[in-house]
Amino acid sequence: MTDPVLDAGALRDRALRSLTTARDRTTLLTTCVEDPDLTAQHSPLMSPLVWDLAHIGNQEELWLLRAVGGREALRPEIDGLYDAFEHPRAERPSLPLLAPGEARAYAAEVRGRVLDLLESTDFHGTRLTEAGFAFGMIAQHEQQHDETMLITHQLRKGPRALTAPDPEPAPPFTGPAEVLVPGGPFTMGTSAEPWALDNERPAHVREVEPFRIDTTPVTNGAYLAFVEDGGYTDPRWWTPDGWAHIRRHGITAPLYWRRDGGQWLRRRFGVTEAVPPDEPVLHVCWYEADAYARWAGRRLPTEAEWEKAARHDPATGRSARYPWGDADPTPQHANLGQRHLRPAPAGGYPAGESPLGVRQLIGDVWEWTASDFLPYPGFTAFPYKEYSEVFFGPEYKVLRGGSFAVDPVACRGTFRNWDHPIRRQIFSGFRTARSEDS
Repeated sequence: MTDPVLDAGALRDRALRSLTTARDRTTLLTTCVEDPDLTAQHSPLMSPLVWDLAHIGNQEELWLLRAVGGREALRPEIDGLYDAFEHPRAERPSLPLLAPGEARAYAAEVRGRVLDLLESTDFHGTRLTEAGFAFGMIAQHEQQHDETMLITHQLRKGPRALTAPDPEPAPPFTGPAEVLVPGGPFTMGTSAEPWALDNERPAHVREVEPFRIDTTPVTNGAYLAFVEDGGYTDPRWWTPDGWAHIRRHGITAPLYWRRDGGQWLRRRFGVTEAVPPDEPVLHVCWYEADAYARWAGRRLPTEAEWEKAARHDPATGRSARYPWGDADPTPQHANLGQRHLRPAPAGGYPAGESPLGVRQLIGDVWEWTASDFLPYPGFTAFPYKEYSEVFFGPEYKVLRGGSFAVDPVACRGTFRNWDHPIRRQIFSGFRTARSEDS
């Protein structure tokens, strides 16, 4: 099931809303600090914020003004500076980047011309413009960089620069700890979702054995039991690579956690606070998630298992766009869009529950899976190999579901994220699973 077919006016409205929402978020993330914070590199893992800002404008110019509109380049001399594959993040501060004022002006000029182009685009002209795909791709690209910039804000030292209301308080979750997902075939991926990216395609049938999966993501309180039981000092729970990694880097708890006497504290966007036990654990790498699962006598779900838990409706046998059905996300369904700058307590958002009873599969925290990032059968790179194809292989693990930092335009039941198994600065958590016969 996909979005209903939209006429040209509705497609323009959708593209305009998506582009505008993304730009509003970009503006907030790049105006809440002074220019020196925009040009500084707050971690070698991340770009300076000003690089992200101009890169957003450059990609929009490349794909919308040049590729769709056939326009001449506005600033061809900067293309190499903002090519993510040409310069590693650690080197970007040494490049002759646009200053903050120039970057803002460039991104604004591109956007003004894009809005003019949007009014005249034929949404049935080419594969790139079919159903507004290129506009949706660029909106998703900007929102992905908005999440990247939020990660940079979390890494940034100094006082809080961003504020947001906390999620609505909810009573402690008292439902079942795990849910049975029946075995059998289901449809994974999509061939029809208009703005789905190449690695989500094509739809294909997967056979999955029956398994049980956590009803909610693993919480800080549950993870703390692993920490307190000596999980980080016991090689039994770790893969050889994982054990070598945590020993080499002296890792003893999730990123941003520290013990103060008998209390565990965390730093979150410039504020130090007690670790909330009922929130999904955040800022753990794949090795940590895998070790916890082993310690708990369980395992990480495969990517196919995760997607079946998130999309399969056993009553109809079909795969929905989201756990709750085909309707676009609302604030009642999931914690998305940087509306809150933290996960909601585990067990929240009952309106977002899957037909099988699994909660918070969308939003709150990206969830590590056991699977390597690989193409689906029949995969075709589009519109460029560097989006997905160059990353396929065992070096990357798949994450699913999105986080509180992800906008709905860049998050759906088929959306695939991936990263190195050592990454912890991302908004990553996990849930565990077990085979039905275990």
